[in-house]
Amino acid sequence: MFLSVFDMFKVGVGPSSSHTMGPMVAAARFLQMLRHAPFKAHGVRASLHGSLAFTGVGHATDRATILGLAGCVPDSYDHAKAEALLADIKDNKTVRPDDLPPLHFDPETDLIFDFGPNRPGHANGMILSATDAQGDVILQETFYSIGGGFVMTEAELAAGKDTDDGPPVPYPFHSAAEMLEMARNSDLSIADMKRANELSRRTATDLDAGIQRLWEVMNDCINRGLETDGILPGGLKVKRRAKGIHEKLLAERGMNLTAPHTINDWMSVYAMAVNEENAAGGQVVTAPTNGAAGVVPATLRYYLDFVPGATTTRVPEFLLTAAAIGGLVKFNASISGAEAGCQAEVGSASAMAAAGLCAVMGGTPMQIENAAEIALEHHLGMTCDPVKGLVQVPCIERNGLGAIKAVSAASLALRGDGTHFVPLDSAIETMRQTGLDMHEKYKETSLGGLAVNIPNC
Repeated sequence: MFLSVFDMFKVGVGPSSSHTMGPMVAAARFLQMLRHAPFKAHGVRASLHGSLAFTGVGHATDRATILGLAGCVPDSYDHAKAEALLADIKDNKTVRPDDLPPLHFDPETDLIFDFGPNRPGHANGMILSATDAQGDVILQETFYSIGGGFVMTEAELAAGKDTDDGPPVPYPFHSAAEMLEMARNSDLSIADMKRANELSRRTATDLDAGIQRLWEVMNDCINRGLETDGILPGGLKVKRRAKGIHEKLLAERGMNLTAPHTINDWMSVYAMAVNEENAAGGQVVTAPTNGAAGVVPATLRYYLDFVPGATTTRVPEFLLTAAAIGGLVKFNASISGAEAGCQAEVGSASAMAAAGLCAVMGGTPMQIENAAEIALEHHLGMTCDPVKGLVQVPCIERNGLGAIKAVSAASLALRGDGTHFVPLDSAIETMRQTGLDMHEKYKETSLGGLAVNIPNC
């Protein structure tokens, strides 16, 4: 099993990796199918199903699908260009992707929100179709956005989760138990094994440059969030708070009466800054999803800003370790809120962050596994209940608390020798089972939980 650090951490656009990035990626894949098709298409259509329909507008799924069919991709998303494209498509009812003829697409009639039963493969389903001049379908594909910006066709999903067909990797661990055994036998850290796996697919120069870019985008996102105030889009009129909290924290520096627990506010404000940027549609890094994008950067920024002896040279170790844990969760359970609730998003992110922090603070592989388990265990059962379908309430604050739990989990693990009662594999399996048992209304539909118990306007 191999999931790259660049699979778990992707540069993209808010507010949702499943509902914004995923549909945009699916549309790009469909356009590529059209480019290789033996016939000429005249128009395109899209239908959104399940969670993509129920909370699609709040998550900008409609915009993402339209822009994807116009040729936009998350990694190079340009907000000004996107706005111009949307205006042109609305006026001319045509998308103009590169290397394809202009395609008829009327957002009013060719983008359908289907509120019926979910598609059989996943709660985040969408069907993309190409039509001829008479309006008959000549190419059609079903895609599933399975969390974290990952997209699979119906056939790929049916074939199983492990679809990697690249060269073998030196440390192909499928579980935490295998990971620990390989670490013992090789006398390597988790980050070292993950790095060796990555180097089977790319050069060291590309790997290091890619990881550096990930951290730069994460850190820039924190800084933008700390410097920006105002009201978030979407209709809830949620006020950005990170800038104001950060200014108060800076003003309190050096005061003798500052309470020790104020450090929690620093962790929270870093995470909130990221998720306010995400909610505003800014550039973020999936970690492992957009809805949970603040936890890992906040924990890493906490390490760099507050831990004695911290150095940026250990950022790759942090992110590689976190990616290894995230890969285990994704492979053996889920990172999709629509599939397993927020335990799969913020819970997974907290486990990843705890592992990364434990690693750069000198933790052994057993302590790192323990840290990840503690963080994940104490998010089990968390529902995904966004108010009005927006990645704002309770998502923004929830990332702050996820970072606090990550730091606490790493600290507890470092106080022990790595032996503990509940294995990480058991926590991951429990999360998977809990997601299956969780009522659908508590999984990113805005039909249960906080979404129906507070005013939506």
